[in-house]
Amino acid sequence: MSQSGKKVLAQNRRARHDYFVQETWEAGIELKGTEVKSIRLGQIALKDCYAQVKNGEMIALGMHISPYEKGSFSNTDPNRPKRLLMHKAEIRKLNQAVMEKGLALIPLSVYLKDGRVKVELALCKGKKLYDKRDDMAKRDIQRDIDRTIREKNGR
Repeated sequence: MSQSGKKVLAQNRRARHDYFVQETWEAGIELKGTEVKSIRLGQIALKDCYAQVKNGEMIALGMHISPYEKGSFSNTDPNRPKRLLMHKAEIRKLNQAVMEKGLALIPLSVYLKDGRVKVELALCKGKKLYDKRDDMAKRDIQRDIDRTIREKNGR
């Protein structure tokens, strides 16, 4: 891949199922060298990952980056908190939204952009069980419609 463009390395598919995504932001991430190598190999999990503001800094918690196979003493703890790099005004705005409205900060994806690792961070509101059922029913209906259209066009 060339140095320009965007290559998605990991996605948090569960987040769109469990949350209503209201807004998204792009953030850099502070990593060690072996962590970057592991991420480039796709050894990252965002399953139970979330972000919060601590002491005026955005911190990603629960992001698992597997230790690099060829790294030795330079490998770090796979679950250590990672600092997300954003402007202070953005961090303040997101912190205020989380405190006032009871929203959550969830990383949706990790990707390479111009050779740098970036995180797509979303401001989310939790879905209730009935919202999830509605989404699943709509998806099933759309799948049936698409299948019917394909069958009609195939004949």
